[in-house]
Amino acid sequence: RGISSDQRPKRPLTAYFRFLKENHSAFRQKNPEMNNVELVKKIASAWKELPASQKQVYEEARKTDWQRYEEQLAAYKAQLSPAQAAALREEKRRRLAKRRSFRAKRELTVLGKPKRPRSGFNIFVSENFEESEGVSPVAKLKQLFDAWRKMSSSQKQPYLQLAEDDKVRYENEMKSWEAKMVELGREDLIRSTKQRPKKITAETAKKAQPAKASLREKKAKLKLKKSEE
Repeated sequence: RGISSDQRPKRPLTAYFRFLKENHSAFRQKNPEMNNVELVKKIASAWKELPASQKQVYEEARKTDWQRYEEQLAAYKAQLSPAQAAALREEKRRRLAKRRSFRAKRELTVLGKPKRPRSGFNIFVSENFEESEGVSPVAKLKQLFDAWRKMSSSQKQPYLQLAEDDKVRYENEMKSWEAKMVELGREDLIRSTKQRPKKITAETAKKAQPAKASLREKKAKLKLKKSEE
């Protein structure tokens, strides 16, 4: 308590990033027509062409800052109790896990992984969200959830059928996508046999629909409750 990772001393800049920070404004004034990506590339090119003697100035500044950083870091760690140190390690672990998760999702988006199939309730919400009553998204979602609960099985059936059709779309797209991933040598992204849905008869699917709909309603209700909290 009273200690945050925000108070941890910040690592000093590398020689290149120090050069980038110091010269960014000057390069921007000379090249106002360039976007940020083009400007950074130009600065990187200038850094490569910089004489070793001038690069050394930035490297010496980095060494000085690094020595100061190590002293500040030692003082920061010395004031931590075992419980605080453990809490900060856990905070770091969660932060790294979140970063890895974000990178993994971004990679899948770049690789064009198909979007997961929508539930009947999801489809109902997307079709009626704009027209629903409520001044906020949470209020709109609550109103739609209540309306969905009051609908009869026959009224829900068109949405549940669309959801089943979307599952077929998803499975077909996933098969093509996974075949492409195998060609790219990315077998690590392929679902295991256990993850793949088993083929079921139309009769079994019809019997399972009420139970699935009930489960989706429970999940939606829980999500709504969390958003209200």
